[in-house]
Parts: sequence; C-alpha cells; structure tokens
Amino acid sequence: MLLFSPVESEIVVKPFEPRRIVCAFHDIDGTHSLIRDWPPVMSIVLDYAEKSGVPAGYDSDENVRRIAAITGTKPLPVTDAFCVESAGLSALTQMEWALRRAVEAGTVNVPCDRAENREKIERIRGGEEVFPDLPDSPELEAFLTEHTPRLFRFYEKVLNLYCRDRNLALAKQDPDRFIIPGSPAFMRFLFAHGVKNYFVTGAVVEKGMGMYEEVETLGYPIGPGKVVEDIIGSTWTDKLPKDVIMQRLAKTLGVDGAQILVVGDGRSEIWAGAQMGAVMISRLPESAAYQRALHKSLGTNVIVADYTDPRLMAMFTEV
Repeated sequence: MLLFSPVESEIVVKPFEPRRIVCAFHDIDGTHSLIRDWPPVMSIVLDYAEKSGVPAGYDSDENVRRIAAITGTKPLPVTDAFCVESAGLSALTQMEWALRRAVEAGTVNVPCDRAENREKIERIRGGEEVFPDLPDSPELEAFLTEHTPRLFRFYEKVLNLYCRDRNLALAKQDPDRFIIPGSPAFMRFLFAHGVKNYFVTGAVVEKGMGMYEEVETLGYPIGPGKVVEDIIGSTWTDKLPKDVIMQRLAKTLGVDGAQILVVGDGRSEIWAGAQMGAVMISRLPESAAYQRALHKSLGTNVIVADYTDPRLMAMFTEV
C-alpha cells in the first residue's frame, strides 16, 4: 500500500494529512491522453448551435464536413472560454448549455421561463450539471431531450473528422506522441503498489470503440487485476456528472473518500474529489494560469505539469 504525504514544494498548493491510497480515479483527456484535441471542436459546435439553432439537417454528413473544415480557424471568445471553464463536465451538459443559449437568444423558439433558463446557463458555467430545484417547461424539456444527445453525436462526428481518427491512427504507430510524459510509468507505479486505477470520463464508453479504444491504443491494459481496473463513463442519452460516477464507484468499492487519489485536468473531477474528501492531483501545464488558479480555488492539493516531476514521486512511500 502507498502512503501519499505532502512535501515542502511549490507543487503542493494545499497541505493535507498523509493518506493511505487504496484507489485512484483518473480523468483521461488532457490528464493522460492527447488523442482528442476537443476544445476547438467543442467551441465551434457550441457556437454553431447557439447562433444557428437546430435547422433541418444540422447533423448531416455534409454539415459535419463543413464544420470540421472551419474548426479552429478563428477565435470564438465566448465558447472558447466556456470550454476552458467546463472541462470535465459531461458532454451532454456542455451541449445543453449551448441549446439553452440558443433559446435565450431567440434562435430557437421554445416556451419556457426565461429567467430560470438564464439561471441554469450561469449555473452550468459555474460547474453545476443537474437542477432538481428548477424543472423545465414540458416544451423545453422535450426540446432538450431530443436535441442534446443529437448535438452530442454531431460533435463526436466533427471531432472524429477533425482530429480523433487521424490521431488514433498515428497513436497506433507512435503512442508516446499522444501520452502525457510519465503517465504510463505513474500508472504502473500505482498499480504495482496495490492501488486500483479507474478511468472516469464524461465521454461515452463502449468496449472496443471510442474512448475505450483510445486507452487501449495508448498501451494501458484494462480489466480486473490490470493496470486500469475499469473505465466508467457516460452514455449518449443519460447525463452522468463525474461527481455521481465517482461517488457511486466509491460506494460500490466500499472505499472511503480519504483513501482515494483523484487525478485530473478538469474542474468537475477536482470538485468531486474535494466533496468526497479525497486527495487531488491536477495535471496542468505551467502555461495554464487560469486553470491552475481555478483548481486552487476548487481545493486541489497538488499541481504538476506532468508525471516525470521527481517532487511528485517523492510524495509516495510504501507502507
């Protein structure tokens, strides 16, 4: 078993008591994998949905090709910023945010309480994903039920065409090109010392496809008793916030939050880890000043640029 203890170092941004680590919950995109260059794709799809609404054929193959061709060609200040702020949220929540903005802008005409819709837009931007206290009008609920997963599938098609399929093919030849430095060794280190690693993602997880295929391509063995015990993610239609996924997983494993290490680059997994009483490592490049400040405010304990930092490994001792 591993003991994780703070050291006198600038990478420790919030001191904590030494912890015996039983399990580690890891985000994937940006935390361990670089296959999906998702922010520019997400940004332009959300911008398109807000400004164009849901016209007939908006998710056609022709429109997929059109949007992919212009992805990343110009700044989109509002949606670019939202992608930074919402990293780690369920993709369905991110789609919902854009569709609610389309309703607010009048691009889509759906009867609803506009003040409540505006409140939900702001709450999503603040990291919330479910709103049991503010039910939608039947018309808005039906609209979101139909178009949120449809827009999600459209986004995935654009992502595949823009970068994912090409990068996956390249990763099969040279996986190290798409791995955060030190990630495989860090995962194997945890595994070798009895820590069970779980990948937790807002992406859809289907065995042999999508995110599952990407993880396997990068060389992470998946399955009981392997380096990665399992991958838990979302579905095309059911929103599963990471805090829900992580809390359910901890309960199923019978593990207390204080025995869990959370590793991520998004706000949702770090916030969820803080709520569970876990200890958290944020994997963020030194250039990500806004995200580093955000993670500090969320309560992360350690921030590193990658897993080769000797100060990080010095925090682990075998007990």
